[in-house]
Amino acid sequence: MTISESQLSDPAVRAFVTALNANDRDAFAAALAPGATMSDDGTERDLAAWTEREVFSSRGRMAVESQDEGGRVLVATYTNDTWGSMRTAWRFTVEDGRVARFETGQAPAA
Repeated sequence: MTISESQLSDPAVRAFVTALNANDRDAFAAALAPGATMSDDGTERDLAAWTEREVFSSRGRMAVESQDEGGRVLVATYTNDTWGSMRTAWRFTVEDGRVARFETGQAPAA
């Protein structure tokens, strides 16, 4: 069972997921705080290069399974045209209503 974007508790995370799923670069950029950072499987990544490769050019999308910590921790099936689908964990840091950092990686099997 998935949680719809509109049911995500944190407004900044909701904007992030909605923009990602719509493949909307402008809305995605607007959801991020200036200087936002990220890591993937514990490795720091260049956010612009990572999102271009893993989200926009490969049509990335998230089907959220669960949320915790006020909507700032998600487990989602992440799918893109490069890697297919995988169960992923996401942790967001929000500052001034925008995502300042996100950490993602593979989630343990359900």
